[in-house]
Amino acid sequence: MTVLSKLKIFATYPHECSYLEDQEATTLFVDPSADIDGSAYARLSELGFRRSGTHLYRPHCKDCQACIPARIPVALFEPNRQQRRILRRNADLHIRQLSDISADCYFDLYERYIAARHREGDMYPPSQDQYDSFLNCAWESTRFVVFEDNERPLAVAVLDVMENGLSAVYTFFDPDESKRSLGALAILWQIEYARQLQLPALYLGYWIKQCPKMSYKSQYRPLELYVNDDWVLLN
Repeated sequence: MTVLSKLKIFATYPHECSYLEDQEATTLFVDPSADIDGSAYARLSELGFRRSGTHLYRPHCKDCQACIPARIPVALFEPNRQQRRILRRNADLHIRQLSDISADCYFDLYERYIAARHREGDMYPPSQDQYDSFLNCAWESTRFVVFEDNERPLAVAVLDVMENGLSAVYTFFDPDESKRSLGALAILWQIEYARQLQLPALYLGYWIKQCPKMSYKSQYRPLELYVNDDWVLLN
């Protein structure tokens, strides 16, 4: 019997979808009391599960399959012209890893980002408790990466290092620095970091074609989608 076969999976009651209007969502959660080791985490990621804070979850909606797990096969990825321009534009930034993101400057950046980009979502208004439970609750596999301009944080990427790839947990950035395309920069950096670690994939979470805030992931090619229990290349 495998470790995954012993896991208990719970389902939420149907609730309002955070991404698509007039849709109900149901979410599967792995038993939060379960001991999830690195192998189990990697296998769950291959089955479309994501981490949010201390929870591993996956959409499981009765009448909608719009949320499709997506990953980039890093060995095959080559940045396009626009992505190369983003890398050159941000060559002046200093990038370093942190042990945590508890300092006030990081929460302030997160607060401004949510207020500017996600005011209509369930993460607004942001709070310190929400921030700590969602992002600043590192697993052993978690890395915090900050992109700085003269020691001023412009973006923070939270990622997990798994046996089978990197998981891009969340990225937040300065909403006043739109010309830098900091969200795209964070993805490009994580692709290269995965390549340096000789990991095969960067897991991006869910691709939702009908949701502009999630559909951007198709700009990174090749892109693999988890469809009918198999990873296939997006045409």
